[in-house]
Amino acid sequence: MTEMTTAAETSSARKTLTGQVVSTKMAKTIVVEVTRQKAHPLYKRVMKRSRKFYAHDEEQTAHLGDVVRIVETRPLSRLKRWRLEEIIKRSALGLLAEAAQKTSKAE
Repeated sequence: MTEMTTAAETSSARKTLTGQVVSTKMAKTIVVEVTRQKAHPLYKRVMKRSRKFYAHDEEQTAHLGDVVRIVETRPLSRLKRWRLEEIIKRSALGLLAEAAQKTSKAE
């Protein structure tokens, strides 16, 4: 019985977040803004709260405006504790940037 619980714990040990890429100006690093909604403790009004996370993007595949999933990892630098897991949805800017890269490589 203890083997089952340890296997379940290790599979979900790392946190995952979904957010939008707001900056790709650094080498192999993206800034992801994660927005969540939370009810106010007293007034019960739903408020938006956002936070920025620095994530490692080894292949530099994410572009500005993309919706991405990031996963918790070991500390990679002073600010980076997350890495890019997958790109969920491409933005129009990201698609234009990819097309520009392909045409520049073809020339």
